Formats: sequence, structure tokens, C-alpha cells
Amino acid sequence: MPKMGQAAARKRAFVEAAIASIHKKGIVALTMADVAREAGVSAGLIHHYLGSKDQLLHATMRHLLHELQQILKHRLSRAKNPHKRLEAIIESNFTSEQMRPEVVSAWLAFYVQAQRSDSLSHLLHIYSRRLQSNLTAGFAAHDMPLARARIAAESTAALIDGFWLKAVLVEGVMNHKHAVKVLKRHVAQQIEEASATGIA
Repeated sequence: MPKMGQAAARKRAFVEAAIASIHKKGIVALTMADVAREAGVSAGLIHHYLGSKDQLLHATMRHLLHELQQILKHRLSRAKNPHKRLEAIIESNFTSEQMRPEVVSAWLAFYVQAQRSDSLSHLLHIYSRRLQSNLTAGFAAHDMPLARARIAAESTAALIDGFWLKAVLVEGVMNHKHAVKVLKRHVAQQIEEASATGIA
């Protein structure tokens, strides 16, 4: 058991070093030696624990997805009603942890590399499916028919991704509070429209 704990701790440290290295060097120029220097270990040790560069990036993305899921679980556990649950989903994507420049760089690298890697594309699909599912459940909890809840979830998910990219690429990684406000208004509008038409 102690050895397994030590291995997990080392892998986490190496993933954190990879996140920092991606931010400094970019994913294309990144080498395992860069990650090793950032972690203060030999490149051979990185290879031993995480394998190739592709495997390292895969482990890094799994780590980021896990962190996002943990943030979401924590916020959902504090949400007192269906509307607050929807807001928690939105807020989870724009927390200070998720919007750290290093993490943002890793996410951007993830999106780019997912176009070339089946394994990363699969992880991206898992993220998208989970977001869609959580949002659909949130809207359906407002007595919205499932078909309409799915449409509302799809538009909200698209806005989350779009506003995240806008906050990162146009406004800067720290200017994301406006996106959260707009997204919350969008959610409220979807619920109000469904209720006004007698569909919810």
C-alpha cells in the first residue's frame, strides 16, 4: 500500500510538472526532458511512470477532467434546488482553479491534440457527454420535457465552451465573470420560456 501511494503521488507531481511545462513551452515543442527539469527528476523516471509524451498528455488530461469533476461534485453537493444545480455546473467551468493560466494552456493543448489522437478525442467526448448529461438532468428537474431539456442543455453547453474560449483567447483568462452572468441569464431564460409556453 505505501508503495502504491508513493507511485500515485509521483504521477500527480509529474502531471503538475507537465501542466507547467505545457504553459511555458507549448505542446508541440514540449519534450519529456522539459517535464523532467520542471519536476526536478530524470527523464528516465518520467518515462518509467508515465511512458511516452502522448501517454503523459493523456494522463494530464485525465487529471484535469478529474479535477473538474471534483469541483463540480463539491458545488452540486451545496446546491439547494434544481436551479442552483444548473448554476453550479456553469460556475464549475469558470472557477479560479480552472482559469489558472497553466491549466488554460493545458486545456487548449488538449483540444488541439484531440484532433490527432483517438485516446484524447475519447476523453474529450467523455467531457462533452458528461456536461450534456448534467445539464439535461438539471433542466429536466424543472419539469421540462426531456426533448426540450436536451435542446436547452445543448445550447448551454455550446455557450459554456464558447464563452470559455472567448474569456481565454479574447478577454484574458481572468475576465470570465461576465460569461458566468450571461450563462446564468441564459439558463433562467430557457426555464422561463418553457414555463410560459406551457411545455414545462
